[in-house]
Amino acid sequence: MTDAALYVPLCEGDLALVPLTEAHREGLRAACAADDAIWDIYPFNYLGDAFDPQFDGLLQGAPKRRVYAVKQAGRVIGMTAWIEQGQPGWSIEIGNTFIVPAARGTGLNDRVKRLLLDHAFACGLERVGFKVDARNTRSQAAVAKLGALREGVLRHERMTWTGHVRDTVSFSILKSEWQAR
Repeated sequence: MTDAALYVPLCEGDLALVPLTEAHREGLRAACAADDAIWDIYPFNYLGDAFDPQFDGLLQGAPKRRVYAVKQAGRVIGMTAWIEQGQPGWSIEIGNTFIVPAARGTGLNDRVKRLLLDHAFACGLERVGFKVDARNTRSQAAVAKLGALREGVLRHERMTWTGHVRDTVSFSILKSEWQAR
């Protein structure tokens, strides 16, 4: 499995995941600004003056992320990413996901994750991981609903941009588990 095979545009109906480019800057800025409260539980801030440096970092692939613009009906409504985790060609993480509030609860995030999981396993990966802030119960429930298993809590795993010392809940789903669904 190569990065070139993994990091490709993915589409399903009106949903498109396209590799992030400079052309998505203003659309993603507007999407991120639609929910100023959510960033308090994210590791990084994408609001105001913090947006451009964060976006620039995403374009540069740091730290080892391949980010998609999430588009619905042609409009940027969020982002998601492949994040290196575990042995290359064997395991990867899906993360850095943000969807505008108006699309939450509509099943869109489930469609995004299913598209990514189908593609990851079709590319030959054996494991997909997810890491979620322990305070983010909505995201934990969404990942569990996909069939991912909670592996445990990484205590004090990182300090977020707010200074909060974050406990991170680790989940994963294996290829065999996904295929059995």
